[in-house]
Amino acid sequence: MTSAQAFWNRTHTCGELRDEHNDADVVLNGWVDRARDLGGLVFVDVRDRYGITQVLFDPAVVDDETFQLAGTLRGEFVIAVRGFVRVRDGAQRNANTATGDVEIVARGVQLLTRSAALPISLKGDNETSEELRLKHRYLDLRRPELQSKMLLRHEVTLATRNYFHEHKFIDVETPILTKSTPEGARDYLVPSRVHPGDFFALPQSPQLFKQILMISGYDRYMQIARCFRDEDLRADRQPEFTQVDIEMAFITKDILFPILEGWVARVWKDFAGVEIPLPMKRLSYATVMEEYGVDRPDLRFGLKLATVSDLLEGTDAGPLASALALEDGTIKALYLPGEPGQLSRKQLDGLTETAKQFGLGGLLWGKVSNDGVSGAVKKFLTEEQRNAILERLGERNGFDASSTGILLVSAGRTGQVNDAMSRIRVQLGNDLGLISPSAYEFAWVVDFPAFGWNEDEERWDPLHHPFTSPITEHMGMVQSDPGNVLTDAYDMVCNGYELGGGSIRIHDPDVQRAVFSAIGLTEAEARAKFGFLLDALSYGAPPHGGIAFGLDRVVMLLARTEAIREVIAFPKTQKASCLMTEAPNAVDDAQMGELHLVSTAPAKDA
Repeated sequence: MTSAQAFWNRTHTCGELRDEHNDADVVLNGWVDRARDLGGLVFVDVRDRYGITQVLFDPAVVDDETFQLAGTLRGEFVIAVRGFVRVRDGAQRNANTATGDVEIVARGVQLLTRSAALPISLKGDNETSEELRLKHRYLDLRRPELQSKMLLRHEVTLATRNYFHEHKFIDVETPILTKSTPEGARDYLVPSRVHPGDFFALPQSPQLFKQILMISGYDRYMQIARCFRDEDLRADRQPEFTQVDIEMAFITKDILFPILEGWVARVWKDFAGVEIPLPMKRLSYATVMEEYGVDRPDLRFGLKLATVSDLLEGTDAGPLASALALEDGTIKALYLPGEPGQLSRKQLDGLTETAKQFGLGGLLWGKVSNDGVSGAVKKFLTEEQRNAILERLGERNGFDASSTGILLVSAGRTGQVNDAMSRIRVQLGNDLGLISPSAYEFAWVVDFPAFGWNEDEERWDPLHHPFTSPITEHMGMVQSDPGNVLTDAYDMVCNGYELGGGSIRIHDPDVQRAVFSAIGLTEAEARAKFGFLLDALSYGAPPHGGIAFGLDRVVMLLARTEAIREVIAFPKTQKASCLMTEAPNAVDDAQMGELHLVSTAPAKDA
């Protein structure tokens, strides 16, 4: 085909043709998925995002030039094929593909573009390194497995818009260039050329704007919103991400939760084939931290933890006594009832290493059998202490305290113990096959503390954000006893992930000022950072609240993958870089000068 020739426009996609199209004249456009030259016949599988169709080049049907060209076709060449549909004989039908009952008998072919040898594999389980896949993302995105995830994301997004439209929500776009405000993570900053020395910030969320919309009378708002946070990354986190952002006026949790649960139930039924029992259970923050050690527990299995510090007061055992002597020290235990040998020594050593990774000295463990007790549990616990611990764990988990099994005990600072034991719990759930990969367990976590103490700066920080309303009973404690204030905040959790987080907001300007004061903001600082919000609140703000769901994370769970990069078309690496475009990159001195910037970064190697 020369550049002057027009290519043949497709009449059907590569996933469309069936028996009823028999004898129809068709044109397909697509990529060569596979080519097989069998000497007398050439078979070419043509692929587009809709599927694959087999094309037969028969020298009895096509001229010599066309047949010769067909023999040169290779994987990922782009072609246009003209021919007619033929239903295959029964024995030749391919049940593994949707178009396997038919094939195209070619009458002509156009070679639109050749392809160089691919640097990554597009077939099978794809053992290509993720680094190479991200560098050549334009090729990686051709893989049917990845295309199905992109299609799933599209359909979930469309269903989400339709659902909230049905419930009278208005889709409103909010600014991308906005003001830098403290919201928990570092901002991405954008220098202003026309305001030298000043910066915009990319939004960590549309939080303040959606509150403004409620004050403006818009009642029900939603947005598929792009958000940006300059924070350390992990498998389920990206520097730029997408939220299903929701806000409502004149609500309580009891009004908001059924609407949100209805959306989740519809999405999971339509795209995972799973019926979600409603209403979802509600668990307090205090309960999940006590029983699971984390505020986003995986509820697909048991193995609840228990704090046992009170049962060990006065102990002479060094590791335990040292923990109890700490101002924020605690001791937690977990029990695996059953065969004492269900974990190997190697597995137990691995759990000990996990505890050490979280700053603990180690993990005390022991096997409890009919013949007695072994390990550090025997060394550091008296029989009375051990029995009391097993009784508490048995009541919580529903097993007989006299059961044989393995007892695990962790001691140290509360935060480190919770982090370690929550991780150990999930590790055990996976190792022992207690977690069904096809199961989904949802819950609301409610009644979060309002503030956490910042030791480095010796002040209180908001655990969610400073616009979260304290519960009614604790309004008067915001300044006098901030450490014990609970808020009307809530998270929806599923399978160990936080799907969405939100709160009832502060609508009284006096309460908002009190919260700003509790976190150490002076009146002048509060005005400088949030003056527009305080002004808006003073003109008649309705009670309001909302939530933001991580769309990427929702699709990740629906796609049954543990890597959020699999459901984002052009993701960043864990170092917040794009290998395909090589962003971020340096800019020249002229651009820096226009923005009145000078870099202090060390020079890069040439």
